[in-house]
Amino acid sequence: MTHIIATTNMKGGVGKTTLSVNLAACLVSLFQKKVLVVDLDTQINATLSLMSPQTFVTYRKERRTLKYLFEQAIQPGITPTLSTSDVICPYVCTLKGFDVLPGDLDLYDDYVVSSVLHDQALRDGTANFEQAWNHFESKLVAGILKPVMGDYDFIILDCAPGYNLLTRSSLAASHFYLLPAKPEPLSVAGIQLLERRIAKLRASHQGVDQIPTQMLGIVFSMAGGLLSSRYYSKVMQRVRQDFGETQLFKTQIPNDINVSKAVDSFKPVVLSQPSSAGAKAFAKLTQEVLQKLELVLGSKDQKSRMQLSELD
Repeated sequence: MTHIIATTNMKGGVGKTTLSVNLAACLVSLFQKKVLVVDLDTQINATLSLMSPQTFVTYRKERRTLKYLFEQAIQPGITPTLSTSDVICPYVCTLKGFDVLPGDLDLYDDYVVSSVLHDQALRDGTANFEQAWNHFESKLVAGILKPVMGDYDFIILDCAPGYNLLTRSSLAASHFYLLPAKPEPLSVAGIQLLERRIAKLRASHQGVDQIPTQMLGIVFSMAGGLLSSRYYSKVMQRVRQDFGETQLFKTQIPNDINVSKAVDSFKPVVLSQPSSAGAKAFAKLTQEVLQKLELVLGSKDQKSRMQLSELD
């Protein structure tokens, strides 16, 4: 089974991309999983963490970025010329089983999306724009991933900060989401706001297009010297009150200059500096993610068996 995990927070600068690429690299290098990273942020930080700017420019000239897959999905009049597999860059960081679906500086046009969906609503005879939008939202990212679902153990969706179309569509396509955060009030507020938005997203997609995603947990990063401070303790106490202890990953990612410097090598720190404090923390976190997934999936299997036995 392919597990699709979105990493997201309403606030930027919380270590979202760093978490995405290092989690992916650990799953491949330490646990022999096949992983695809999908860069859904127009800052293209995940893309440039895994390939050089020169390589990205080549891919963009060849129209091998997410932008062109979105164009094909958004505009029904366009004859598809590229498949998802055509756009994927394999063997990133020269590591077998580690692939990236490159992002782009300009992923889609809001006006085009609105115009196409308005016309579709009118053709359907309902003139229900909201219904057309919700259906499109639930299928956009999922449709692009569908052809390669069987090729990977994990697909990591690196979402943009905020709550745009692609973030909502990514959440709709994912099985789980991770919430990276800093131990500071604005970062925690971003988590709370996103949780409320996801609840509304589920409510607006009842029926055929239900949203299956669930929170896998909150990952605190870049804690630095705050770890022993009273300020940090107050923030963490607030998070535990709001979300519960089980929603917090025990492993926290420390301040480590090697994590930032790894970008210069176009490799995650777990590959460029595997003995660094940051790399060791990401390795430990990945193990915790796998353990948590096993518990969640095991609980689901048990619930399904109980429901079947009740039917019998």
